[in-house]
Amino acid sequence: MDIEKQNIPCLITIFGATGDLSHRKLFPSLFHLFQQGNLNDHIAIIGIGRRDWDNEKFREEIKASITKHVKDTARIDDFMTHVYYQSHDVNNIESYQNLLKLADQLDNDYQLAGNRLFYLAMAPEFFGIVTDSLKESGLTDTKGFTRLIIEKPFGTDLKSAEALNAQITRSFKEEEIYRIDHYLGKDMVQNIEILRFSNAMFEPLWNNKYISNIQVTSSETLGVEDRGGYYENSGALKDMVQNHMLQIVSLLAMEPPISLESDDIRNEKVKALRSIRQVKPSEVRNYFVRGQYDKGIVNDGTVPKYRDEENVDPDSNTPTFVAAKVMIDNFRWAGVPFYIRTGKRMKKKEIRVVVEFKEVPMNLYYKRDQKLDSNLLIINIQPNEGIELHLNARKYIEGIDTEPVKLSYALTAQDKMNTVDAYEGLIYDCLKGDATNFTHWEELKATWSYVDTVDQYWREHPAPFPNYQAGSYGPIKSDLLLNRDNLHWWNF
Repeated sequence: MDIEKQNIPCLITIFGATGDLSHRKLFPSLFHLFQQGNLNDHIAIIGIGRRDWDNEKFREEIKASITKHVKDTARIDDFMTHVYYQSHDVNNIESYQNLLKLADQLDNDYQLAGNRLFYLAMAPEFFGIVTDSLKESGLTDTKGFTRLIIEKPFGTDLKSAEALNAQITRSFKEEEIYRIDHYLGKDMVQNIEILRFSNAMFEPLWNNKYISNIQVTSSETLGVEDRGGYYENSGALKDMVQNHMLQIVSLLAMEPPISLESDDIRNEKVKALRSIRQVKPSEVRNYFVRGQYDKGIVNDGTVPKYRDEENVDPDSNTPTFVAAKVMIDNFRWAGVPFYIRTGKRMKKKEIRVVVEFKEVPMNLYYKRDQKLDSNLLIINIQPNEGIELHLNARKYIEGIDTEPVKLSYALTAQDKMNTVDAYEGLIYDCLKGDATNFTHWEELKATWSYVDTVDQYWREHPAPFPNYQAGSYGPIKSDLLLNRDNLHWWNF
């Protein structure tokens, strides 16, 4: 994904600037944008944190993080002159008044045209406090644009998400709010739209007449690491399905937008998400499978079960794996299952979409004792970004037997050098005012509405965990979910 140079003057204020996300992703991404010329001298960055640091100490820490995560650090000293720090108490209005003074000063010094971007890289319980205070202090009262980026989780269910949204929209309009989902910043996720709508060979086939099923897999070999406390309150359903997985489903299922404007694209995504068949409590077992990893072997090393991880309840009912059969009840997709699965401590680390096409009717090559291989379109999102098309071709010079052949395109080393980190692209999109790859409130409301019933049912009905071994493809019931439809997971 090449970023078109479009310099936009702006003051970027990062709340939670001393945290892990800021050090690993945000500042390295901002530096790379600066280094590539997508940010110029009319930019200033204020890091907000609780630590009693000064500008010099903060710059030392940020410079060390950038050096660790970015290979080419040319111009790093020039970049650091644009970085400032303020020790800040989010509950104290005086801190915001001091921030306003610094913001006005930097706006004048760097000629920022009054443009302000606020990034809340902090716990969600502070979102409302911060946004209320930004407005009350006058920080959002500016001649330029004001925009707000917020990280997930956005609420813990529909009710809490609605309350949080109501609080934030007191200070920011919906068009000023950018709810970040880093999956939407991945190159191959964004390529889904390009594949569908710019190739005449795909869009006419993109419906229930030709497609048997679609599978979306996001698995990782890691466990919860040091995030046991957070994960206990979310699990795979809220951490992955409610946002990342259903966002990919919406891109696969949406109708062609009338234009490539962000509002038109997101309107179609909302329609697709609203078309998902709601699951009743009595139907959860028919559409969803949950799992929790046991001890096992991953990458030739023995790993503990989830219940033995740090800050995890020894009797935890939290799922680390979820598989689901998602049905979309509209004209295009009626009868086509979208299968999704995501889990920790899996056999492989991968994010992949598999589109399986139906068999050709009255196939001349069909034999009673032999079945033709399925035609597949595979979109590899991570780690080996690329596209594969599986077709049937003639096997021998003589005869009519067939064999599967694979046509593939993979990003080359040169391609990967020109791609950017998901956060880098998303931050730049926000600066340009392009909300296409951010989550609209209506999308969020639809996904919470879908998973809430499942979450409530699982809370009331504990599972016999653990039920899959670390280093496997998940619980056996996830295979049965597809077997009932005479299908199977595509594991490559």
